[in-house]
Amino acid sequence: MNVDYFQVDAFAARAFEGNPAGVCPLDVWLDDALMQSIAAENNLAETAFFVAEGDDYRIRWFTPKLEVDLCGHATLATAAVLYEELDCKQSEIRFHSRSGPLGVSRSESGYTLNFPLQEAQRCEVPQGLQSALGITSAISDCRLHEDYLIVIEDEAELRGLQPDFATINKIDARGVIVTSPAAEYDFVSRFFAPQVGIDEDPVTGSSFTKLAPYWAQRLQQNRLQARQVSRRGGDVQCEVQGDRVLISGHACCVLRGTFDL
Repeated sequence: MNVDYFQVDAFAARAFEGNPAGVCPLDVWLDDALMQSIAAENNLAETAFFVAEGDDYRIRWFTPKLEVDLCGHATLATAAVLYEELDCKQSEIRFHSRSGPLGVSRSESGYTLNFPLQEAQRCEVPQGLQSALGITSAISDCRLHEDYLIVIEDEAELRGLQPDFATINKIDARGVIVTSPAAEYDFVSRFFAPQVGIDEDPVTGSSFTKLAPYWAQRLQQNRLQARQVSRRGGDVQCEVQGDRVLISGHACCVLRGTFDL
């Protein structure tokens, strides 16, 4: 059995930037254990698998360790494969997922994800998390919705963080987002998730479902320019529309191949 495979740099206008995602188009679903093995073999933050359902598609995402409920960059990568490699003609691709319906459209400015807004609620900073992140300044806000959202005010400190991943791995959450205001953007962020096998994710589309509503409220504007400042890094445009967040960026396919199973 052969399975087609594409690797796409998402939230990137050129190769070797943004967040690489694996994409596997399927006629029928593979066994869950086999999809998990393919994702582990790829050893990327996520590998997406999708199957057509009428005019729509069902999508699932796997890290090297487990299946996750929502992934932005691999959804963007999947839409890029459908549009650019598989000649999809739809004005908007509709995906069904464990997080409900998701849409992706294409324009001259890239791809736009239509995702559910996830408003994080204020909480206390978990014991040991600040020191594990290496934050020496004051934390101005801490919120939780699946991930901890940590807000600091110093962009330079955020860019220079060298977290203790072994300690962060013990925190009861999917991951930890750290964000700050920025000189050239409305905000910048980083995302750490050793709990799911990703010490630092290059560009985390799903994190902007929490970041966008926070910064939209704080800055009193619904359209936001952001950058995730990992080593690879990537620019992200966000727009809050009611209970949805539009998350936009580019994509670049860098590898085409086949798994021989």
